[in-house]
Order: sequence, then C-alpha cells, then structure tokens
Amino acid sequence: MFSKFKHGATGQNALDNNPIVQFFEIGKQTASAGPELVWRIHDAYRKSDGKEVSVFLFEKRCAEKLHKPKRKETVTEILRSSIRQLERFRHPKILQVLHPVEECSETLAFASEPVLASLANVLAYQESGGGGGAGPPSTGASSQTQPSTSPRPPHAREYHFLDVELKYGILQITEALSFLHYSGHVLHRNVCPSSILVTKKGTWKLGGLEFMERVNEIDGLESVACQPWTSRLPKMAQPDLDYIAPEVQTTSVCSIVSDMFSLGMVVCTIFNQGRPLIQANHSSSTYMKQLEVLEDQLHNVLPRIPVPLQEAAVRLLSRDARQRPTAQLLSLIKYFSDPVVHALQFLDVINMKDPTQKSHFYRNTLKEVLHYIPRKLWFQHIWPCLQQEMKTQEVLAAVLQPIIFLVQECTIEEYESAILPSFRNVFSIPKSIQATVTLLENLHVILEKTPRDDIRSEVLPMLYNAFESTTIQVQSAALVAVTNVSEYLDETAIRRMVLPKMKTVYEKNVADLKIVLNVLSCVEKTLDRLDKAQIIDEVLPLLWDVRLQDPEITLRVVNIYRLMLSDKKYGLSVNLMATRVMPSLLPQTVNPSLNLEQFTNLIEVLQEMLDHIDRNQRNKLKLDNLSLPSPERHRPLRHQYSSDNMHVPPFNIPNLRIEQRKTSSAEDMARKNSGDSGVLGGWWFGASPSSPDSNFLRVHNAFPNRRLSDNALMMPPKIRVAPSCASSPGGTPGGGGLPIRRHSSIGPQERRGSTVNLSPPT
Repeated sequence: MFSKFKHGATGQNALDNNPIVQFFEIGKQTASAGPELVWRIHDAYRKSDGKEVSVFLFEKRCAEKLHKPKRKETVTEILRSSIRQLERFRHPKILQVLHPVEECSETLAFASEPVLASLANVLAYQESGGGGGAGPPSTGASSQTQPSTSPRPPHAREYHFLDVELKYGILQITEALSFLHYSGHVLHRNVCPSSILVTKKGTWKLGGLEFMERVNEIDGLESVACQPWTSRLPKMAQPDLDYIAPEVQTTSVCSIVSDMFSLGMVVCTIFNQGRPLIQANHSSSTYMKQLEVLEDQLHNVLPRIPVPLQEAAVRLLSRDARQRPTAQLLSLIKYFSDPVVHALQFLDVINMKDPTQKSHFYRNTLKEVLHYIPRKLWFQHIWPCLQQEMKTQEVLAAVLQPIIFLVQECTIEEYESAILPSFRNVFSIPKSIQATVTLLENLHVILEKTPRDDIRSEVLPMLYNAFESTTIQVQSAALVAVTNVSEYLDETAIRRMVLPKMKTVYEKNVADLKIVLNVLSCVEKTLDRLDKAQIIDEVLPLLWDVRLQDPEITLRVVNIYRLMLSDKKYGLSVNLMATRVMPSLLPQTVNPSLNLEQFTNLIEVLQEMLDHIDRNQRNKLKLDNLSLPSPERHRPLRHQYSSDNMHVPPFNIPNLRIEQRKTSSAEDMARKNSGDSGVLGGWWFGASPSSPDSNFLRVHNAFPNRRLSDNALMMPPKIRVAPSCASSPGGTPGGGGLPIRRHSSIGPQERRGSTVNLSPPT
C-alpha cells in the first residue's frame, strides 16, 4: 500500500528529520495552502491502521529570504499557533486535525483529514486557462475578467466544480464563519482561496486561522482594532491583501461583516474564472486605486454569478459595512434552499446524530434525493459516508437502502472498483433481522453486478443460511430471494439445497399465509430446473397438502398446474389429474372468495385437464378397438347405428294388411344351398371367384345378420286395404270387397268402386 510513496517524493529529505515520519508513511506533494501557500500538502497513510490522511509541511528555510531571524521566527510562530487554533475550534466545516504539530529545526508538520487541494490551487488552474470556470460567459466583462493564457503555476491543480458543489461549498464556508462568529466569538480575518481546503470527499473546509481576533461576546457587530496590511511586515505574516475589507485598510478596524466582505470577494473570484476583482500585487496603494472601481468590476462579473446569488454578492461587497449580511442571514437565502444541498449538509454532521435520526435520513431523505445528486458526488461524497456507517449494526438496515440504489445505478466497473471491496464484508458479518431481510429482498440487484466467483463464495452461502433462521421474516425473505435469483442458481443447488430447505420451511409454517405464498412462488420459478422424479415425489405432494381456502393460494396452485400441463416433462399424468389434482381443485369452483378472474383461471385449468383426459382415453379406446378382428370391430358400430336398435313407440295403421313378398330366384337358391349339406352345397361354395354369385355369397358369409334384401333386388310386397269398418270415413258398412273411394269433386251420392293393386305387373 505504501510502495508508491517510496520514490519520487518531493522534499523527502526535509521530512526525514521531522518526528511525524514515525507515525505516517508520507508520499509526494499534491497541493499547497496557507499564507503565500507556505504549507506543502502531502498524501500520507497512518502506519498504525492504514488510514488515509494529508500531512501539512512548512520548511523554515522558506522564511530565510527575509534576512532577519526575528521575522523568520514570527512566521513560524504564526503557523504554529494556527494549528493550535484548528485543534481548539472543532467543527464539521473547519479543517480537522488528526495529529498535532510536530517540529524539528528544519520543518513544522501536522496531519489532517485527506485534502485534495486548496481552493487557490483549483482557481489557479482555471485562471491559467485550464477551463472549468463556473457560470455563463460574460459579454460585457473588462479585460480583467477574460481567461488568461499565462503559463500554469506549479501549484495549480485541475478540478472542475459542478454547480451543486459550488453552491454547497459556499454554504459550508458561510456556516464555518457563523460558527466562529457566534460560537467562537472570533474573527477569521483571512477568508481567501488559500485558506479554504477542498477535501477528497469534495467538501470545503475553512482553515488558515493564523490571524484570528477576538470580538465582544455581547455584540458581534462591534468593531475591534486590527493591523492593516503593510509592506513593512513579511507577506506570509499578513492576510491576503486582495481579499481584505475596505475598513481594515482605511480605518484599521474590523468586525464580523469584514469577514463577510472577504467571503463576497471569494464568491466573485470563483465565478470570474479564478481572477479576484482586486489584484493589488502586494501594494496598498494599488489596492486603494482598485477599490475605487470595485463597483464597476462587480457589475462586469455579475452576469456570471447565479441569479439567486447576485443580490447577496452585491451587498457583501458594499463599502458600507451595515449593508452586508451576516453569516447567519446569508445561509438563509433562496440560493441555498436545495434538497441536494440539505442532504449533503446532513451527511457532514451525521456523526453527531443518534441512530434514530441516522436511520430516518438514510431510509427516507437520502434515498429520495439520490436521483438528483450528480453521479460524481456518489462516489466522492456519498459512498465514503455509507462505508463508515456499514460498520454500525444499529443503522446497517437503513444504510443498505441508498447502497442498493447506488449498486443498481452504477456500472459494473464502478461497482467492482468502488463498492464491492467494502460491500463484500456485509454478506459475512452478523446482521440484524431487518438488515438481512433488506439484503435478501434486493439480492437480485446485487447479483446483477457481482462476479460469478463472489456469488458462489460469499453471496449464496448467506442465502442458504437464511433458510435455517428461526425468524419467519428471514425465511420469507429467503424464499423471495430464490424466486428473484433462480437464474443464478445451478440445478444441483436447486435440487440439493433449495428444494429440501424450502420444504422444511413450509412444513414448519403451514399456517402462515405469506410463507405458503412465497413457497408456491418459489416452486413455480424453479420448476423448470427440477427433474420429473423430484416433481412427482416432492413437489406434487406439497401441492396436494396446501390448503386452498385463500384465493391467492388457489391462484398460485392453479398457475403451477397450468405450467405442468404445458409439457409432459413435468410428469403430470392423466391418472394424477383424475385421482388427485381435480378432486382437490373442484371444490374451489364454488369458493365464494374467488373473484371472476380467479374463477376463470381455475375453470380453464380444469377444462384443460378434462381435455387431456378425454384425448388420452379416446386414443386409448381407439387403439383397443383396432386390436379386435375386422367383423367384430365393425359390428358394434353397425349395431349402434342400425335402425333395428331404434326404440320408437309402436304404431298401427288402421285397416292395413301387408302380404308376404315374393322372393327372387337368387334368394331361393341361397336358402336351399344353406340348408343343403350335400354335393350341391359344396359345389356352390366351391364356385370360382370369378362367378357373379360368389361375391353375393361372400357378403352373405361376412355379414350373417344382414338381410338378403340389402344385397339383392326384391319384389315389393302387395298392400291391400281391408274393408272399411262402419266408423272409417268413406267406408261402406257391411259391404264386401275393396272400398269405394269418394273424390272431392263428386257429390256424396255418387260412388264408384276401385281396386288398388300396388304390385308391379308380373
């Protein structure tokens, strides 16, 4: 971890003699800060625990050019006291000192929270033409507001601020000043870019407490005497002249609103591509000249400043101190009224909140506002805070909510490089019930980004262990997880791990509706991965055991059966349908709790089962019928459709007599042959196949029950009408012979005889 610091470190020889090297592994210089940027900032790690820090180093030889030992000691003492003041005034918006000052004959050093750069470093990059300046380009700015093309200074650091970063950064410095003014009762007196540190989390911290002055605790607006800037003192022993308030230089007094003027100058510098409105070049006379045209300079820069901040900027730079807002009033303007800013603000003081407040913030506020926080801040500002909170059991369940959102929205590369190294530990550490449930319910989101090796070694063991929990919530969440991540489970795991554990959970919680529903969902999701034997031996008995009183449970079971009906590989035979499945489902057709859609689904599945049974049985019966000899196979059909079997009520036609019909010669010959067992019969049946009568005889033998009239033309019978009785219409009472019909065209007295013979002439 420290190998990268072994070579190429700037000023390493100067650090070797400072006692701070006993505690930290110090790397190369990355930034600078303080008066005249005398503090060199180095990346470092604490040897005891590997914690990342920044080491501030001051080389005393920098002051040797002053040529006067007394001045050199004065600069060292100012810097030494500033560190003590930082340790004294601890606040989330003030730079945090992690290791007190260490001193040797050559250097002065201390360690702080990790610092990316000072605001002066970033603005120097913008001023040199590096881009990234804030605000829209100005059309009426003077030549001083145009981006410079001068060579980039060595202390410049490339960093591009987002709008929300600038908004929140200005608010952070405002809150730091509010703390110093109203709680510490001191003036900062050197609010300038070199006193503002940008941490690696992206937050802005106020440092540079070298020139603090105490004020009256009763009335903070009261002015106190102070030393104006003078060329008789070393530049690094005085505040930055470009940001000093007018009253300090003209009347040698200052107040809390003097710091507010300096803050207004910083704001304008930020939106003016890093160039301050006053560039005195360490000359008090130049300062006074440019102060006269400050209002014009502000007018040129104003279009670059966000509209909600313009009025505040004008008032902050007012030469009349009474017009300037205090830090408390400035923090209340509409420009800072932003949900994203409020969320970031809460994160900065999260360590001061109790677990209940933390949980509410992570579960509700942060989760809702993460959509609006720029992606850059997710990993720079949000994720470091969440990393720390993951170690706290009381709030882990709440912290997992925004973490799941980050996992879902980030790329695979971002997840594997930034989130997974710390998030991996969550799967194995002891967790609260709620934290375990949250992880299991969102396991599919995590597995989408997690490498396969980590899934098998770390994530899935947690899932399998959850089935053995004694808590119903965890067991239910494990079933939900299996439903969501079944695609990541191999068939062996489902058959040997998931299915047995799932059955055990069901058997212990048969009466729990939620558990049963989750078990059925799990069965439906994993059914494709089970073999036929397991389905028949384990899944179907479980389905038959489920109580179907609840409509949701009934619907889940019906859907599983519908899936089984779609493919024979599931092993749902017609015997099981008829003997086990349908008897369990049929009573639910009259279940009053079912709505129309549920009832329709149930009926459709039952009808589909009946169709399966019908097709199966019909095919089976047809196969059985085809296995019979040909005459016997057709006889039932002929018997079924013959008119001889039609049961109709008997009816009689009055006065109708049917005489015996005459038979043909072929029919007589067949009767004689069938009754003759002698030579003639053998000769007849031995006739050649080509004989015209052989076909008749073969048909007769094949269909013994068939009437001969079906195969030979017979003479129709004779029908005679018997004598009419007295009651018959048109009859002649007592008369003999055939009746005399009466035609409608003759009168009732006219009668004629007729003989009706329906037989054809012989």
